[in-house]
Amino acid sequence: MTERERARLDQPRDLRRTLRPRRDPDPERFGRFAEGAARFLGTATFIAWMTMFIAAWLAWNIVAPPSWRFDPYPFIFLTLMLSLQASYAAPLILLAQNRQEARDRITAEQDRDAASRAHADMEFLTREVASLRLSLGEVATRDFLRGELRSLVAEMKEPADDTSDAPH
Repeated sequence: MTERERARLDQPRDLRRTLRPRRDPDPERFGRFAEGAARFLGTATFIAWMTMFIAAWLAWNIVAPPSWRFDPYPFIFLTLMLSLQASYAAPLILLAQNRQEARDRITAEQDRDAASRAHADMEFLTREVASLRLSLGEVATRDFLRGELRSLVAEMKEPADDTSDAPH
């Protein structure tokens, strides 16, 4: 019996060695590629390069000697290439839009949560300010205390003035 046959089933096997390094694929990699492609396909640079490419293609296949032309007048091969490019570009753009929509949805949810928390905080602070106003209505203010002290001082002086006039 070999060692492999004697291996216990309750223990994991040793990793096999391969020529190709083992990597777990990044599920976001293709999405990032699609977004980058969609970003590039939507630029003036892409339109300029594509226009120059098509102009060069047409010029070559019209002006070049007949033996050098690889796509004669109806330009079927050019049409096929442009259709192929469009068939790959459209799904990449849609994938990028879907990813952007998902990000926008998450951002909107976070904004709603933040607005809800801010609203709750404002309501709490409003209640606190209202309770402080009610409490301040019952608290003696500095001006009130000064007035009371002045009236007490005035009352204390009056009996003292009355006793000074009285005979001993």
